Amino acid sequence: MKASFEPYILKFKNPSGTSRGILTEKLTYLFTIEEDGKEYVGECGLFKGLSFDDRPDYEEKLQWVCDHIDLGIEELWNQLRDWPSIQFGIEQAFQSLSTNRYNDAYTDKLNPNLYESAFSSGDQGIQTNGLIWMGSIDFMREQIKEKLAIGYKCIKLKIGVDWKNEHEILQQLRSEFSAEQLELRVDANGGFTFDEAKVVLQQLADLKIHSIEQPIKAGNIEQMTELCATTPTPIALDEELIGIVQQEDKFKLLEKIKPQYIILKPSLVGGIRGALEWINAADTYEIPFWITSALESNIGLNAIAQWTAILYPEMPQGLGTGGLFTNNFPSRLELKGEYLFRNKL
Repeated sequence: MKASFEPYILKFKNPSGTSRGILTEKLTYLFTIEEDGKEYVGECGLFKGLSFDDRPDYEEKLQWVCDHIDLGIEELWNQLRDWPSIQFGIEQAFQSLSTNRYNDAYTDKLNPNLYESAFSSGDQGIQTNGLIWMGSIDFMREQIKEKLAIGYKCIKLKIGVDWKNEHEILQQLRSEFSAEQLELRVDANGGFTFDEAKVVLQQLADLKIHSIEQPIKAGNIEQMTELCATTPTPIALDEELIGIVQQEDKFKLLEKIKPQYIILKPSLVGGIRGALEWINAADTYEIPFWITSALESNIGLNAIAQWTAILYPEMPQGLGTGGLFTNNFPSRLELKGEYLFRNKL
């Protein structure tokens, strides 16, 4: 067995805006295990400026993993707790190897079968939320029109840059569609101050908004605890989970803050195993969750979607990002309306 990696730059079809700035490209890494002439690929979805493991020695660590691949997934994963995106990449490659090593017909290394379900076989879809990127008000309105025309029943808007206009868009949407007709989620990416958030949370409640992700910046534990205890709009922790790598610390964080939801991005929280540790803690405190991709290519998205399916999700998931890039990899994943499917061979 041997391993290698290579960087790959994903190019956005359109500049995509968040409260942290405009994205035009995204660096990711493909991690490959080779055994008996077959290749098994995973994606280390580094997210510059957000990933806990966005460090100058990232490629050096990847090379270390390649040099020590014979340690196996258990030992490698435990030694990579401070490198969540690498954890996820090797996890995908090893899962592909485990699932397909004795499959003589296995050739599709970029779209491997990883977890058995009605989704992975192409018989069932996963409901997704329609993601609205920041930009000019006209641009945001155009995106919303497109999502509604497709038939989305849940839309998620990035907010926190121009709240006055963003609020107006939400007001208009709610005037046209009731909460029963259209679920609205918002993601602030930590874009509000504590005092601003208290006002915004009430404004969102008046519009029957489903939830707000990360209203204030991560790390302000006392303030977030107070907001979650008093909020009229459910709060979902997102960035707050990044960098919490020991399971006991995950329990402590959720016990302290008591959020209404948590959102799990495998590339940012240690892959499937890291996310399962969060789910275990969330179940203890009866905190619901949903899964979201973090701008991975179709390779990483394939793994996230197949894993999400075996969790039997009951609410829309954040998995509709495969069409964002001009140079994405071929994929069996396809959005059909608001549902993500994995097409049959």
